[in-house]
Amino acid sequence: MTDKTEESSTGHENQPAAGALESSPDTPATAKRRGSAASALGQLVRRLRQPLPGAQPRLRFEIPPEYNHTEEPAAIEDGGAGGTAAQFGRPGPRMSMQHPLYMGFMGTVGVGLALLVYWIGSNTTQLLLWIVAALFIALGLEPVVGWLENRRIPRPVGILLAVLVLVVAVGGFFATLIPTIVEQVTQIVVQAPTWVRDFIDSEFFRNLDNEFGVRDRINEELDKFVNDPAAMGGIFGGVVGFGSTLANGLFGTLIVLVLSLYFLAALPAMKKWGYRLAPRSRRARVEALSEEITRSVGNYVIGQACVALLNATFAFIVMSIVGVPFALLLAFVVALLAFIPLVGGMIAGIVVLLVSLTEGWQTAAVYGICYFAYLQFEAYFISPRIMQKAVAVPGAVAVISVIAGGSLLGVLGALIAIPTAAAILLLVKEIYIARQDKH
Repeated sequence: MTDKTEESSTGHENQPAAGALESSPDTPATAKRRGSAASALGQLVRRLRQPLPGAQPRLRFEIPPEYNHTEEPAAIEDGGAGGTAAQFGRPGPRMSMQHPLYMGFMGTVGVGLALLVYWIGSNTTQLLLWIVAALFIALGLEPVVGWLENRRIPRPVGILLAVLVLVVAVGGFFATLIPTIVEQVTQIVVQAPTWVRDFIDSEFFRNLDNEFGVRDRINEELDKFVNDPAAMGGIFGGVVGFGSTLANGLFGTLIVLVLSLYFLAALPAMKKWGYRLAPRSRRARVEALSEEITRSVGNYVIGQACVALLNATFAFIVMSIVGVPFALLLAFVVALLAFIPLVGGMIAGIVVLLVSLTEGWQTAAVYGICYFAYLQFEAYFISPRIMQKAVAVPGAVAVISVIAGGSLLGVLGALIAIPTAAAILLLVKEIYIARQDKH
């Protein structure tokens, strides 16, 4: 008994010793291994943070520093603000413009450059149109990016958000619209034979056929068309041409989107480069005029998009109420035409009126009254409030510029006509008229 009691007490006394042994600090060998692992990890991190041997920072195309001609040559040689000039030497005096060699050489170079620019422009018309469209979109998104920058959002993030919202909005719009367009176009194709049959069976066509022999004439022309190989080849060529046009349109859309992204990212640098091309004494004025023009163009694009969206929404609601067929398809046409200022809304109204006549003159009359009344309300209440920070162009100048732009560049020319006219008017007022007033 005594031995067991002593043994148990001895066992209880040994338990804390074992626990103390488990919680005791690491042995020197373990601590040494952990220290060496930590040092190796730290050395690896330092190696990864160091540049590769022989690596150089990526070259960037930067604006050269301003060169002040009033600085002393010693200061330039020391490498101050004119360090770049000291690297390549100080610019020498210009050759006299009255020198015969100078006049002949520069005249020849000028004619050659003019011919080169004409040749390049005539062979890259499509690319120039893409560039103009991308620049137009970039100027339209610039106020949005500037607004995000004022909210302390970095410019790259603001550009990404603006372009992403634009792409999602356009993609979602077309994803919703295309199935409906396909369905409604299919309905038109299915109903077309019925419409033709009803027209042929009508009393008007019978009288016309008895008087002029229209049915025999139509059958004769159809036989000639079917038996003509050139006509059938023209149909095949038209299908191939439509496919190539569609592919070219998709490719152009991608190019315009990428260029818009690049223009948005490089717009501040592009402005600085443009201002540096002007003489130093006039840079402040050039910068003020350019900023006013770009601000007006950006506000115009955003405002016109809002006006077109409201116009198409109202037209769709009225068409759905009065029962105009193919309402969603026609609303898309109205939105596209409403982007063209002044005349776009009138053209859209006439197009929808012609379609609504198929349902009866009462439907066309109700839609015409509602839509043209909305155009007046838009012209005097909606558009002035949306466009109050955009451009102000006289009505006659706006109509002439839209017609001229549409004749030169199509729809894109009609879209950019009013901002271009506003820029020209601003330059004439601030430069030519101001100069004339001094004499």
